[in-house]
Amino acid sequence: MKCLQCQNPESKVLESRESRDGRTVRRRRECVSCGHRFTTFERSEEQPLSIIKRDGMRELFNREKLLKSMGIACQKRSVSPKSLDAIADWVESTCHSLEDREITSQKIGELVLEALLKLDPVAYVRFASVYRAFSSPEDFVLELKRLTEKAQSKNDFLLELQRDV
Repeated sequence: MKCLQCQNPESKVLESRESRDGRTVRRRRECVSCGHRFTTFERSEEQPLSIIKRDGMRELFNREKLLKSMGIACQKRSVSPKSLDAIADWVESTCHSLEDREITSQKIGELVLEALLKLDPVAYVRFASVYRAFSSPEDFVLELKRLTEKAQSKNDFLLELQRDV
């Protein structure tokens, strides 16, 4: 890494810190020539993820596109940008943990829905309405019915567990 002041390619590392997620290292450096101090960030290069769209076309995974679509679903909701970043991190790391470097857009959509359901049910329904291409009010009603049934079965299960204890 060249010094920003004198362009000398040699520097010494003064301090290194790993990020919380363990994917990035922050290094504080000092130029051996002029003494200028600067910070660098290092992370390992991962194989790019290829997304297979519904029409069969392929495109590279785009984190900004993912954040934008979740942001639209969360408009005027009390969902922090940090929460959306955390979901994007989780979706991306989940996709990278799969053996295949090609992931369908449906798989990504399902991962986002799973996370949004835990975060904000209204944002979940908004995202689902676009992702699943709702075309009528009945589609919303069916989705809400599924959510209610899912919540009820979870509550029934928890009640059953409490009775057994």
